[in-house]
Amino acid sequence: MLFDLKADADFAEVMSRLSYCNPFLPERIECERAALGSEFAPVDVVWNVAADWEGNRPNIQRLRDRSESVVCRARDRLAEGIRCSEKEIGLYEDLAVYVLYYRVQAVLRELVDQPGSQRDQVTKATFKQFQLDFSRLLEIPGVTMPSGYEPGHLFACFYQVRRAFRNVFRNIVGASMPAAKLRAAIWQSIFTHDIRRYRRWMFRRIPDITTLITGPSGTGKELVARAIALSSYLPLDPRTRTLAPHSDELFHPLNLSALSPTLIESELFGHRRGAFTGALEDRAGWMEVCDQHGTVFLDEIGELDPAIQVKLLRVLQLRTFQRLGDTKTRTFHGKIVAATNRDLTSCMDDGSLREDFYYRLCSDLITTPSLREQLAACPDDLHGMILFIARRLAGEEAEPLAAEVESWIKRNLGKDYGWPGNFRELEQCVRNVLIRREYTPGTSRTSRGGPALANELESGDLTADQLLRRYCTLVYGRTRNLEETARRLKLDRRTVKAKVDWDAINA
Repeated sequence: MLFDLKADADFAEVMSRLSYCNPFLPERIECERAALGSEFAPVDVVWNVAADWEGNRPNIQRLRDRSESVVCRARDRLAEGIRCSEKEIGLYEDLAVYVLYYRVQAVLRELVDQPGSQRDQVTKATFKQFQLDFSRLLEIPGVTMPSGYEPGHLFACFYQVRRAFRNVFRNIVGASMPAAKLRAAIWQSIFTHDIRRYRRWMFRRIPDITTLITGPSGTGKELVARAIALSSYLPLDPRTRTLAPHSDELFHPLNLSALSPTLIESELFGHRRGAFTGALEDRAGWMEVCDQHGTVFLDEIGELDPAIQVKLLRVLQLRTFQRLGDTKTRTFHGKIVAATNRDLTSCMDDGSLREDFYYRLCSDLITTPSLREQLAACPDDLHGMILFIARRLAGEEAEPLAAEVESWIKRNLGKDYGWPGNFRELEQCVRNVLIRREYTPGTSRTSRGGPALANELESGDLTADQLLRRYCTLVYGRTRNLEETARRLKLDRRTVKAKVDWDAINA
């Protein structure tokens, strides 16, 4: 047997699951508990900023220490030529990969924020030592590892894991299960549900998968898109031993609702001189500027003109496009992420969204939860979110500002306030209290509908059909999603669509 102690074999089995599970779901913490037994230090059921800002926990160090010990003993036995099963070799490889990651993890964390030239110098030095460790643990004479990792690719994957963890962990706040599921969904969009397969070949194909982010306005859809874009795989150049250059140029956002159709086409595909009034010179669009590691983010995709949908559909299907006024076919090499707060099923029903376009968009779906959902699942998240916003605004004075804002909200809005503007509204509330020591929530016809409906119910002036119409409109105004409204009211989606007062919604 490869593992001379049954406890070591059991530990390796659990660590194999832990290494490849989604770190943002309860499964990760359950694996830690199973691996450490009595040494496990109790933590929140999911990894989140509120509980642990930098991800440094006693359990991580304990797992690393024991993994080092078990791997070193097993490595020596393999070098001695001990006979063992394919399963044991696989468990050893998984544990060795875990050890290799944590040997460079601290440096990788620093690399994420370093400028290009400094990052290159540190990468070269770190990779040199990494190759030595890789060779000792995974290139044992006479032993064939099942995955056949190449050190440069594995190092690049480790760097991607570190960047992705940082982008997801720090930007999606909250200890609630809806927030945890959102973090986990982003992680899957980056690595898929099977990281082993991702490392083998899927890392090359993931840019071909379009991600569609849906959810109410103000729930952080652009943050989700940015986290995905800034976590793309960046290869290690075997000649220079440096990683592909990167920074915010990996993320190319375009708000479709803010531009005319002609300008959208120009921004997306570029144009030749004279293609339209004001086109004074040739210009490359985002589809051309974006390289194989980058992402074009199309916000408010539900607002896109059907004629442009056809052109964008060609990009999604064939990865090709042409500049406005040009006949030369060019190739798009990056990834597309789209977002909307509209009900795209309704858009297909009314003909404003092509079905073939929609089904090309939704290869990968993420739905952002409303702030109301998050606070219903975990009321204490309000404190953490306010503190998160205050840190961005006030730096060292974040805590007293957060305390002031939280106190004001409790006195004036109450714990049951619905936050119809979601996280964006909470941000504005913090800014308003910072500047004026007060915040006045905005109102709309649908948001005012609750008190008005209550008054009419009290007076008994509504027919049953009027009541259903008013209530469907009120709930849809909060969710902005027909499926979610139908789920809450336990009605058929078509019934809800027929009853909603669309004039009130669009006012």
